[in-house]
Amino acid sequence: MTKPEAIDEEISLDPKKYIISSTDTKGLITDVNDYFMEISGYSREELIGKPHNIIRHPDMPKVVFKLMWERLSNGQDIIALVKNMAKDGRYYWIFTTFEPQKNANGEVIGYTAHRKLAPKHTIETIADIYRQVLEVEKKEGTEASEKFLNAYLKERGEEITFANLMDEIYKF
Repeated sequence: MTKPEAIDEEISLDPKKYIISSTDTKGLITDVNDYFMEISGYSREELIGKPHNIIRHPDMPKVVFKLMWERLSNGQDIIALVKNMAKDGRYYWIFTTFEPQKNANGEVIGYTAHRKLAPKHTIETIADIYRQVLEVEKKEGTEASEKFLNAYLKERGEEITFANLMDEIYKF
C-alpha cells in the first residue's frame, strides 16, 4: 500500500472520543476501534496486520518513535504528542497513551494505544522542537537528531527526558 501525499488540512477530532488500537510486539496492528477507522480513513482490513507507522505523518521525527519503543520494550508506558496522517493525506494531532500488555508471566505480548485530541497550546509547545529535530534528522540521521533532542532537553533541566517532557506537556 502506497502512503498518501501529505496535505495541509487538519481533521477535526471529537474531544469526547478516543482512537484506540492494539499491536503486537513488532508494531503490527492487531485491533482498532471504529473511531480509529473513521479518522484514519482506512478499513479494518487495510489496517490489521500492517505496521502502525501506516499513519505516521512525515513531519514526525523518527527519533520520537525510537524513544517511545525503547520505553515500551522495557515494559514501561509512555504518553506522546504525535501528528498522524489519514489515508487521504490530512493530518491530526493527538495525545497517545501507550500501554504494554503483559501475559501471566509478566512478559510483554503487545501494546494498546489510546489517543485523544491534543489541545492547540500543547501542539504549539512541541511542534517547533519536532521541526528542529526533523531538520537535523534529515541532514544527519536519527542518531544526530537524538543527540540534538537530548541537548535540548538538557537545556530545560538535568533530569528531563523525552518521557518527562511529554508528561509535562500532557498535564499543561
